[in-house]
Amino acid sequence: MDPNSHVPVITIDGPSASGKGTVANLLAQELGWYALESGALYRLTALDCMKKGVDLEDQDAVAKVAAGLSVKFLPEGTFLHGEDVTDSIGNEQVGAIASKIAVYPKLRATLLQSQRNCRRAPGLVADGRDMGTMVFPDADLKIYLVADVRKRAERRYKQLMNKGFSVKLNSLVADLEARDQRDINREFAPLIPAHDAIIVDSSDLTAEETLDVVLEHWYSKFEQD
Repeated sequence: MDPNSHVPVITIDGPSASGKGTVANLLAQELGWYALESGALYRLTALDCMKKGVDLEDQDAVAKVAAGLSVKFLPEGTFLHGEDVTDSIGNEQVGAIASKIAVYPKLRATLLQSQRNCRRAPGLVADGRDMGTMVFPDADLKIYLVADVRKRAERRYKQLMNKGFSVKLNSLVADLEARDQRDINREFAPLIPAHDAIIVDSSDLTAEETLDVVLEHWYSKFEQD
């Protein structure tokens, strides 16, 4: 039996650029819990595959790269095999490749236990696309964050422009729509809300306002229990 199975978990799932990562980090800070950004593991795998020249169509080879990842998430940045790759994993090309390889069942199975190992006291806030359905089906609270695709593209556009990347808004809209279809239609662990997830639409909410909504649901659980 997992010795940490009693540790509380809040999952925040949703499509790309729905704001789940930002809200998850704010929530973890508010509660004093650990945070898991599962998407970073897929982007790190994509980046490592690119660096090593791995055939991205070879599912076994991609899963092998994931199994050999040496990753450290530190306050000063994300490190892969000792190299600071914080900016690199935010690159749109890396994100696009991560989205494509994320459909591979062997890759998802390889990363599954790594994600579950992040469950540590006093608690964990995990964001991704299948946190509430596959990784932590016993989570204490499951949030499924949605937002209009145009609003999501505008958020991503601002993020990338602030980082110095040159992007076009219409291209981002098309890219997000394509990612949504891949995530929703993949055979293994598709992007769907857990049956007991609470749907939160953040289209017209700031990250702080979305955080308040999630906290309200979290604290209301104690009143119900």
